[in-house]
Amino acid sequence: MSTSAPYRFDRRHTDDLMTFLAAAPSPYHAVAVAAERLEKAGFRQVWETDVWDASASGKYVIRGGALIAWHVPEGAHPHTPFRILGAHTDSPNLRVKPRPDAGAHGWRQIAVEIYGGPLLNSWLDRDLGLAGRLTLRDGSHRLVNIDRPLLRVPQLAIHLDRTVTSEGLKLDKQRHMQPIWGLGEVHEGDLIHFLEEETGIGHGEVAGWDLMTHSIEPPAYLGRDRELLAGPRLDNLLSVHAATAALTAASATPDLPYIPVLAAFDHEENGSQADTGADGPLLGSVLERSVFARGGAYEDRARAFAATVCLSSDVGHAVHPNYAERHDPTHHPRPNGGPILKVNVNQRYATDGSGQAVFAAACERAGVPWQSFVSNNAMPCGTTIGPITAARHGIRTVDIGVACLSMHSARELCGADDPYLLANALTAFLHG
Repeated sequence: MSTSAPYRFDRRHTDDLMTFLAAAPSPYHAVAVAAERLEKAGFRQVWETDVWDASASGKYVIRGGALIAWHVPEGAHPHTPFRILGAHTDSPNLRVKPRPDAGAHGWRQIAVEIYGGPLLNSWLDRDLGLAGRLTLRDGSHRLVNIDRPLLRVPQLAIHLDRTVTSEGLKLDKQRHMQPIWGLGEVHEGDLIHFLEEETGIGHGEVAGWDLMTHSIEPPAYLGRDRELLAGPRLDNLLSVHAATAALTAASATPDLPYIPVLAAFDHEENGSQADTGADGPLLGSVLERSVFARGGAYEDRARAFAATVCLSSDVGHAVHPNYAERHDPTHHPRPNGGPILKVNVNQRYATDGSGQAVFAAACERAGVPWQSFVSNNAMPCGTTIGPITAARHGIRTVDIGVACLSMHSARELCGADDPYLLANALTAFLHG
């Protein structure tokens, strides 16, 4: 289903998305880049340990790899409802273990743990960098990004596994996914000492780390007419980027009837059960404190939440030309067909009929087409932060996104115009 209103593509948005993806190899970097953009739009950071004021302005909170940002317009009441854009900052990958230095037979390796549900084969024979957050002895944090060929998970040569062509590739997560990064003897502390030198931190100052691998191949337009976008972490930094752009645009608009919010959570890929995840208290705490800072009480909070709507934006599945039978036969989302409305009556997605009407109205105001997605009845359906947000906070939630291929691969694929169309729809939603 789509609107009939005209729209025009603007590749500058997708160009900027590519810059965003390259600058955000970890959730911590994604939050930092989004915060920098919010600062340029007049937002200011507030801390959860401080007293919050009632000023009409843009504010944001950072906790680890999560960010909640909101803009209180002039004249907002304690019971003014919110319009929330929900997304997540994490992606499936290989993450460094507490004792990272490993190896065998003259090879130096890094011990990694599988995060989320990556397509393991997509990480083989790929030049990998290392990024994340270092925690120092004084409790402060330092971002690190080694964005050059540092690691590689080598695949076994076909000469040593003749069954791979007949029986398929079978990977053991523990034995086969440990990347190499050099030759020689293994010494405990080598990796962290290397990172201290790379970042200019004093030797022995690192007390903890949250590190992960990333493909160093930059995002790129693909195809004869460059109508496709290939890149890492489209799931779900595409939505974080679009939502950040929509929030900054809405914050410049006077007389908004709602308080626009960006909720970018971490740990969606492993169930959202974390203090920085959608199933944690962060979003509810921020919204409630915003109500109370403006002089509201529980009754105002209840009124505001009852009229609040959240668009949970995450990538979805485009119809795969080589596996069309895996999709619902009447729902085939296509790249550059506009954002998708995600529906599952068993509440793997939170969309219902009233939510569909909200989304359709936003797309109509924005002049962009939209599509519907449901899973094949014979295939398990994935899920998002949408049902969690709806159930935890009692907020009407609608699941949407952009159709892509190769979801959970080290490198994913979508239509090059869809990020721009999504951002326009999100902006129209925030304007009400």
